Order: sequence, then structure tokens, then C-alpha cells
Amino acid sequence: MKAVVKIGGKQYIASEKETLMVDLLPEGTKELTLDALLVIDGDKTTVGAPTVKGVKVVAKVVDPKVAGEKLRVIRYKSKKRVNTQTGHRQKYSKLEITTIK
Repeated sequence: MKAVVKIGGKQYIASEKETLMVDLLPEGTKELTLDALLVIDGDKTTVGAPTVKGVKVVAKVVDPKVAGEKLRVIRYKSKKRVNTQTGHRQKYSKLEITTIK
């Protein structure tokens, strides 16, 4: 069984015992109960309006702060001998989907 859930303005496909990297959640969050927007059960698909009634997705926060991949940004101006390099590393939270009921 799979479900589409909305976390932090983004939609994710979640299945049981799967881990997801989502945008950083508020500190102190241990468990989330989410509404399902769409449920796929074998070859049967149920679309909610806006959510599927009676279906909840329970997720446990495994790691509250995970640093993502480092991105390097290089700005260069030709013929001026000017270049700047900056980096950015996005913070994520790691969730484990425990049940879809």
C-alpha cells in the first residue's frame, strides 16, 4: 500500500517501512500523523477530495537534523578578474513511515 502525503508544502509518495528526507521540521517533533491525499492499494486507486477519509499515515522522526549535499555556487565576471564562491547545505529531517491505516 502506498499513499501520497503533504509535508511542508511538498508531496511525497510514502509506503510502509520506508524512510523519507523532508524539509526541516520544528524541534521536538517525535511523531507525525498525516492525512493521505491519494492511496494506491494494488491496482485500486482512491483519490481524496482533498483527503481520503479514514486513511492516516503515521511517521516517526528518526533523525531530526540531517545535512544535505553541499552545493557550490560560483559567480564569475569575465575580463574583470572577479569571482566569488559560496556554498550551501540544506537541512533535512529523516522520517520513517511506520503504518498506513
